[in-house]
Amino acid sequence: MLSWAVTFLVVALIAAVLGFGGIAGTAIEIAKIIFFVAIVLFVISAVAGLMRRGRAP
Repeated sequence: MLSWAVTFLVVALIAAVLGFGGIAGTAIEIAKIIFFVAIVLFVISAVAGLMRRGRAP
């Protein structure tokens, strides 16, 4: 999922260089959303892993 955020960021940078402001802005917003979703999923996964490891067998 983080690769999608990087892909949209690259698309935004290329669009910004070429002067497509609307496309660049939209791609940056999509990249931000995907990045934050990936961070939230990572945190949830890390917490779940710590909780699972803390239990006695």
